[in-house]
Amino acid sequence: MTAPTANSAAGRPGSGAAPGAVSGLAAAGGLGVVELTWQPYKTRGAQLVDHYEVYELTAAGDTLLARTLFPHHTHRVGPEPLTRRYTVVAVVDSGARTRPARAAAGTSERSLAAGRPVARVGEFDHRGLEFALSPNLSAQYPAAFPQDVDFRHGTSDPARDWCYLHPGPGDAWAGRKEHTFTLRFDLPAAPERDLGFALWLIDSHATAAGTAELALNGRVVKTLEFRGGATRGSLEGDAARSGSVLKPSSYELPLAADLFTAGENVLTLRKTGGSWIAYDALGVFAAE
Repeated sequence: MTAPTANSAAGRPGSGAAPGAVSGLAAAGGLGVVELTWQPYKTRGAQLVDHYEVYELTAAGDTLLARTLFPHHTHRVGPEPLTRRYTVVAVVDSGARTRPARAAAGTSERSLAAGRPVARVGEFDHRGLEFALSPNLSAQYPAAFPQDVDFRHGTSDPARDWCYLHPGPGDAWAGRKEHTFTLRFDLPAAPERDLGFALWLIDSHATAAGTAELALNGRVVKTLEFRGGATRGSLEGDAARSGSVLKPSSYELPLAADLFTAGENVLTLRKTGGSWIAYDALGVFAAE
């Protein structure tokens, strides 16, 4: 079966083309996302909109990103700043399709994670499936990580040594206490310039996302206040999947050069309030 494309979709034989096209398509880039919005398609007569199809337009061809009932879509992208072009087709209940909307382009923001990795855990791809116990075995955390996570960059394995879910004091299944995740990494020399910290989550608790204290080599850097998610990241791990209800969030900040030292460096994230967060990736990066 041939995959649909934006241009080939219009005027499907036997169904009759829906008149016109979707209007008002706009694309706005953010950190790790491009937000797409358009005007609701106005049907004629008794027709109803069945769904919209969202396409990314590339030199290699059209890629169907999503089918959605709503006049908006979030395209989740990587940390590099790239300009992408999009179009949208409306499909009515008879199966007829409109012409593609006038294309819109959006450029995602540059993440600190687009820099040179100094120490990284996971991939910045809106998925947490590479981590231990993912996607739904958080109940095994107390047995699997009795001393919490202690991860050494370069030798530890995310699939074994970094849990996909970081519990907080609000989680009875994890003892209702603070939990600290530790990332260890070595530097041949202290950096001359500030580095950057990037933390992407695929989801968090909706009403009790809570806080975490970020520290480096024993010095508190900042208390992160997490935004509420969808309370689904404890059960599923792919926020990039079309139709996913997960609510990712991201947190990025500079780390002063004088916080680092030659030899071993220890970054800790201590969940000090609220319930769990679900990881996409995190790391320390140098600007390129």
